[in-house]
Amino acid sequence: MRLTTLPALLTLTAALATAQGTRGAARAAAGALDDAPQSTSDQIKQGHSHFGKAYDSGPRTKPYRMTGIGMAHFPITHKNPEVQVWFDQGNTLLHHFWDYEAERAFRWARKLEPENAMVYWGLARAAGGDRSKEFIREAAKRKGAVTPRERLYIEALEAQIKTDSLRDRKSNYENQQRDYLDTLETISVRYPEDLEAKALIALAGMGDNRYGTEQIIREILAKQADHPGAHHYRIHNWNYHEAEQALVSCRQYGGIAPDSGHAQHMPGHVYATVGMWHEAAISMDAATRVERKNMQDRMTFPFNHWNYGHNRAYLAYIQEQLGMEKAAVFGAQQLMDAPLDPKQNADSPYSSHSQGISSMLRALVKFERWDALLDRDTIRWREIFMDRMNRAYARSRARLGLGQSDAAEVAIEEHAELKGDLEKNKQFADVHAIQALELQGRLALLQGKSLEGLRLLSEAAEKQFENQKEDNDPPKYPELLYNALGREYLKAGSPKLAAQSFEQSLRLARNDIFALAGLVEARHALGQNDQAKTAMASLLFTASDADAGLPLLARARAIGVAAEPKDSSPGPQRNYARVTLDHFGPASWAPFPAPRLDAADTSGKQASLDQYKGRNVMLIFYLGRECLHCMAQLKQIAEKSSEWAGLDTDVVAASPNLAEDTREALKTAKLEGIRFLSDPKRENARRFTAYDDFEEMELHATVLIDAQGRVHWASIGGEPFTDMAFLAKQLGRMRAGKP
Repeated sequence: MRLTTLPALLTLTAALATAQGTRGAARAAAGALDDAPQSTSDQIKQGHSHFGKAYDSGPRTKPYRMTGIGMAHFPITHKNPEVQVWFDQGNTLLHHFWDYEAERAFRWARKLEPENAMVYWGLARAAGGDRSKEFIREAAKRKGAVTPRERLYIEALEAQIKTDSLRDRKSNYENQQRDYLDTLETISVRYPEDLEAKALIALAGMGDNRYGTEQIIREILAKQADHPGAHHYRIHNWNYHEAEQALVSCRQYGGIAPDSGHAQHMPGHVYATVGMWHEAAISMDAATRVERKNMQDRMTFPFNHWNYGHNRAYLAYIQEQLGMEKAAVFGAQQLMDAPLDPKQNADSPYSSHSQGISSMLRALVKFERWDALLDRDTIRWREIFMDRMNRAYARSRARLGLGQSDAAEVAIEEHAELKGDLEKNKQFADVHAIQALELQGRLALLQGKSLEGLRLLSEAAEKQFENQKEDNDPPKYPELLYNALGREYLKAGSPKLAAQSFEQSLRLARNDIFALAGLVEARHALGQNDQAKTAMASLLFTASDADAGLPLLARARAIGVAAEPKDSSPGPQRNYARVTLDHFGPASWAPFPAPRLDAADTSGKQASLDQYKGRNVMLIFYLGRECLHCMAQLKQIAEKSSEWAGLDTDVVAASPNLAEDTREALKTAKLEGIRFLSDPKRENARRFTAYDDFEEMELHATVLIDAQGRVHWASIGGEPFTDMAFLAKQLGRMRAGKP
């Protein structure tokens, strides 16, 4: 507990009484005694947690009992039996890397039992970063009240934040990790029936000590065959090496936790690694559907789900590998059209929007859609370096593909000029270098300089191979350049070199249909009919649901090699197109129906969203006229009232203030163009999740609702949203019919 003076505490309580009423002040005073500000001049801002900065991030609404996630029981000391239930849910979710929902469960357990040390241990594991350190310290303060076993768990986390000023940072980290593992090993030895310490050791060792980690996982599964963490960590453990060792867990993990998107997702990594593309598609498709269902149920957005962009981008890549061009392009478009967000879905290379652009580029290049690449409306390139580089590359590839040598040279020169910006964008240096070699090689080939072109393309293919061989995600590069090199060798009448190139591609991506199709041609040209037939059988199985008229299939069939479809992968596969996945969730994301709005305005008239059908609504939940930063936000919004009107948007603002109080405030405040509503019981705020259930207080919220009454975007938290330019851009997208 931090110490504070009585005058400071009284000042704090009085300020909160003005802002939130007697009930809020009493609650805040209790919170202040528990975790008061560090100095007497500090003030708790409205909308921010009363318990400290660590609580400002993360979930603010109460959890719900989750089924379909499996169970990893972790007994802890508690007085309230409900605490154990929520702790188990949080612990199980941690095994799925679903940290946000795990934190929600731990926060509720803390509300029920604020002095429970292990609840803070759970919060520390879920939170990450500096917030995690704060929670570890809170757990350590209370570890005297728990069992020796639980105390060791807390001390394991304490070891991760201890530093030695005499060591450099690397040594500190290594020692922290060693001490952490030592403590977990002590728990495992002293309490052999405790599976959770073993699971955490497996988590820490996966991919580094594969064989040892596998033995720990087997020990866990011998005692609990459906332990979600054990199966999850086995998949990660073998993902990059001997991936077949994880197939047994891939078949079980998703069934153990059908409502966990990551439990559906991770098997797809292994299936893709071993060339089981149908199973990979089933996994990734199920994962995206589970997450979309969760978005609908919890009223969240794609950018609120850390793995959604990766899921959908991976599914698009897998659909390419199955020859399903239309599905891959649709998926890429879904990601590009998903709601933007200035923090969580903006210009980062790994944002959903960026992954959508990368997926669209990859699909259009791979399937040679040159006109679409040149159409400015296909990909709305941004002025960030990554997009400028890929835009120049896309234009170059399109001009080369269309045989337009002069135009290609201009585009390639534009790409080359970007080299001067690489010093500030070093993370793109490898890809830019590969692109430059490839483009120069293709240009030389187009101009009839065969030897020079093959040399450059061969060098690019080798570099691209090295760049991708350690990666298990959708490739950074649009296509396997050894496939391109193989096709050029076929054109040059060198089927032996072509076959070697296609085989090299298959080392990077097993059962890659582009490589298999080329191999059919190369082996047939070499008179190796049995090998050509084997390649054809694998091609026909993998591409069994490919789009009609796929050129690579047409070319392979034209060779005349007869074969029946045959799966050459290491495990049995279902057919992706014939598996029903609707029970996991919807096939595409769409804005969700807005909750009910039912509140009186300042004239006493009831307001509802039905009154705004046919127009967009910007709905603001603010904390009242006493909240200065709320009023500043409303002032900014009011100043742009003509802009909102031009975007077919009405502005509505709700607060707990009574109608007469709001009328009084509006006499001096110039807030034209806003309809003010009174929500004294916070019923509307709760329905729109603009309410902190843990501390029972209002939150700031800005919600954008379309003309059909669907929520497209929202910002909810401790600060009012004040990026007016973003709001205008998002409303413009909504008016254009985009999410």
